[in-house]
Amino acid sequence: MSITLVAGLGNPGREYQDTRHNLGWMVIDAWAREKGLNWEYVSRFEADVAKWSRPDRPVCYFAKPLTYMNNSGRSLAAWARFHKLETASVAVVYDEYTLDLGRMKVTTSGSAGGHNGVESILRLLGDGFVRYRIGIGPKQPRQMDLKDFVLGKFTPEQHTQLTQSLPTFTKGLDLLLDQGVERAMNTLNRRDPHEPDQP
Repeated sequence: MSITLVAGLGNPGREYQDTRHNLGWMVIDAWAREKGLNWEYVSRFEADVAKWSRPDRPVCYFAKPLTYMNNSGRSLAAWARFHKLETASVAVVYDEYTLDLGRMKVTTSGSAGGHNGVESILRLLGDGFVRYRIGIGPKQPRQMDLKDFVLGKFTPEQHTQLTQSLPTFTKGLDLLLDQGVERAMNTLNRRDPHEPDQP
């Protein structure tokens, strides 16, 4: 099934810029810049939305819910109802503290794993959406509360690493959209993000 909606998770507001929990926004912002797309606020969905048209392929929309992370599902469920989307045609890009920094993984099921945005989507949209997970871990120090960790800002070194990795993340998203979930899982889930591409 073709993916026709890609949502990046994050929190609106200057105070949340460059926090670990906004990595989903960082990635789809970078992807939209590469494609020359423009964002437009759509009140019906409480989200900034960009439209991507391709020859001979279904139109794909990109969304940044502005409901704050804990209510991300409200925006996506409203979109799915209005456009009569099946859950499997939705992909969600978000931060994953159980993955090492910059590691990518694509899955189609599972628990929220402590991620409040994913928990909201599971509750209001249902399971079966594609998860494009990008690592922000490991949580350091270990005793830090998870909320404090994900809402904390990347260190300058981490921010530099992620900025340099953005083309890798967007290329992985291209792979998911162009060649499908199975190919993306087989390729991205086994790859060290710092490995060079094979010729």
